[in-house]
Amino acid sequence: MIDLTGRRAFVTGGGRGIGRATALLLARAGCRVAVGYRNRRAEADETVKALAGQRGVGGSKAVRGGRGAAARTTGVAIAADLGDAAAAAEAVEQAIKALGGLDALIVNHGVWPAEDVPVVAMSDAQWDATRRANLDSVLYVCRAAIPLLPDGGKIVLVSSTAGQRGEAFHADYAATKGAIIAFTKSLAIELAPRHINVNCVAPGWVDTEMAALPYARDGGRGKQEIERTIPLGRVATAEDCAGPIVFLCSDLARHITGEILNVNGGSVLCG
Repeated sequence: MIDLTGRRAFVTGGGRGIGRATALLLARAGCRVAVGYRNRRAEADETVKALAGQRGVGGSKAVRGGRGAAARTTGVAIAADLGDAAAAAEAVEQAIKALGGLDALIVNHGVWPAEDVPVVAMSDAQWDATRRANLDSVLYVCRAAIPLLPDGGKIVLVSSTAGQRGEAFHADYAATKGAIIAFTKSLAIELAPRHINVNCVAPGWVDTEMAALPYARDGGRGKQEIERTIPLGRVATAEDCAGPIVFLCSDLARHITGEILNVNGGSVLCG
C-alpha cells in the first residue's frame, strides 16, 4: 500500500540498526536512498549493497566523499561527521547530487554512552560530546536540508523514550532526546506553510548493538529484566521502528505533523 516510487530519502545513521532497517524498507517501497554514516564504512557499504535486492531499486553506488556521484543513483553511502556544520551541509549536498533531489530526511543518527554516570560525576567533555553528536548535528543537517526540500516533503526525527521520561545516569542522552521532541514540534509549525510534514518516532528498548551492554548485564539476564517492564513482553526490533518511520514518509501520513509516535511496546504511555 505504501508506494514511494521515484522519491528520494537521506537516512542519517543508516549503516546499521534502525537506520539500516529504515533504508531497506524505504527501498522496498521504491525509494532511492542515501545512507549516512560517520566511521563504519563497511556497514554502510553493505547496506547500500543490500538496497539493490529490495523491490523498486535497480542498482547502487557507494560514495565516500567528493562531489562526483552520478545523478539519480539509487543507493549511495555518504560519510560525514554531522556534528560539524560544514560537513553536514556537504553531506546533504552529496545526497541531493547523488539522488537527483531529496523528498525525505530521516534523522536517525546518535550516540548513547553506555556506562552509568550520575550528573554530579558527568564531565563537561561527555556532556558536550553527547550534545554535539545527538543535538547539534540534528540542527545542522535539518538547517542544510530544509531549504532544498520540496513543498510537501517529509522530515522524520528519531528520539527515544528517554526524552519523554528521563533516564537516570544518562541525563546527557535523555536531555538531547527530549530536545529533539521539542525541535520536532517547533519545525512542524515553521514548515507547515510549505506542507512539509515533520514528525518524530520515539523508540523504547530496541534489539540493536547500542543496547548490547545493558542486555548483557547480570550474566545475560539484563535483557530479560528489561522485557519484564514492557507490556508487550519484548524489546523492539529495528524493523519495528522502521515501519512507523516509512509510514510517516508516505502519503498515508499527509495530515500528520508534529506527532511523537511511540514505539515502545507500551512501556511509556504518553500522547
